[in-house]
Amino acid sequence: MKYPQLNSSLFEKNRKKLVKYLQSNSVAVIHSNNQMPRNGDQFFPFRQCSDLFYLTGIDQEKTILTLCPNHPNKDLREILFIIESNEKIAIWEGHKYTKEEALITSGIKTIKYIKEFESTFRELAIKVENVYLNLNENPKFKTEVESLDEQFVKTLWNEYPAHEIKRLAPILKNLRMKKEQGEIDLMKDACNITGRAFQRVLKFVKPGVTEYQIEAEITHQFLWDKATGHAYEPIIASGKNACVLHYIKNNMVCKDGDLLLMDFGAEYANYAADCTRTIPVSGKFTFRQKECYEAVLRVMKKTITWLTPGTTINRINERVEKLFQEEHIKLGLYTQKDLDNQDPEKPLVRIYYPHGTCHFIGLDVHDVGDRTTILEDGMILTCEPGLYIPEEEIGIRIENNIMVSLKPIDLMKDIPREIDEIEQLIANNNDK
Repeated sequence: MKYPQLNSSLFEKNRKKLVKYLQSNSVAVIHSNNQMPRNGDQFFPFRQCSDLFYLTGIDQEKTILTLCPNHPNKDLREILFIIESNEKIAIWEGHKYTKEEALITSGIKTIKYIKEFESTFRELAIKVENVYLNLNENPKFKTEVESLDEQFVKTLWNEYPAHEIKRLAPILKNLRMKKEQGEIDLMKDACNITGRAFQRVLKFVKPGVTEYQIEAEITHQFLWDKATGHAYEPIIASGKNACVLHYIKNNMVCKDGDLLLMDFGAEYANYAADCTRTIPVSGKFTFRQKECYEAVLRVMKKTITWLTPGTTINRINERVEKLFQEEHIKLGLYTQKDLDNQDPEKPLVRIYYPHGTCHFIGLDVHDVGDRTTILEDGMILTCEPGLYIPEEEIGIRIENNIMVSLKPIDLMKDIPREIDEIEQLIANNNDK
């Protein structure tokens, strides 16, 4: 890991919150992510399971956490299982957590080696009736790759058939949506790193550079600032590419007159930022580009004021679509008469604005939480209105990360987004 040692108090607090929701006579088991084979003798870079990191701060493969809060032996109520290093591992793979380092990182006093898990779990299981397992319950994502937690289900069925399996995911979802101050601080760091990457791009962009060269500039800044890298595949989309919502080829030349849409965010200490900025490759917006950009910016500024406790993403989306209907009419994309006569199954607003306005963000860029969740203080969401006119090769999206509050807090308020500021920064850099 590149980031400095984190304070274990955050993870201790998170575990205390979790155990309050566990039924008595229960044990919870949370595994690390799989190491994913790449090809030959290589693995893809390891990324920790967000839930395990949330509870322990341990950023290493082959790790298991057990929580058995009512166990008569206090030393067995929290156990962290880690790799036992040896000379060969140290030479070929490098340093692994020692027991002392794992204790300092997680605040868990009982640290065992992974080889002790099977016998220790048996000791825990005979004292409980329920086993909480942490399975993936994302409604939009199901992978063919079986997780370590899913593999453990089979062990329970075979060896402990009389125990009742319970779901940990709904509990962790509820807890992770509302951020602790330590998490907010890490997300601010991720946002600040992302902002510095944008400033770097403003010094670099000009007609003739490629999308992948711009991606490289962003990557450079992320790594320079101790981020793990990108929180997701970056979208660097010039011209008509900006109208493809998840364009990630990033292989075209940026031309004079193009708009450049960049959707990117740093991952710092496993916490994500998610920013989008749209700038003119030449340094100056055309009149049409400017009026379209200002329409999106007006919608964004109004929407941010709505990210307050008590509402939902669904309600926000409905209000945003009404704003965009007004803006689309002003831009001449359709008329009020067209709107009055539209097919309700194919609303006109969706032609030029086909996505939603917000999603939760945290340890995952599309974090736990859904469109019907009642917003509360301390939740963090994106705000990302957009406008896409393929026939004009105009694609504009502006995105900031906002903390829900009676007066919403913009974590990216210092990242330039006003037309005059962007044009001036590009001009200043071109004069150097």
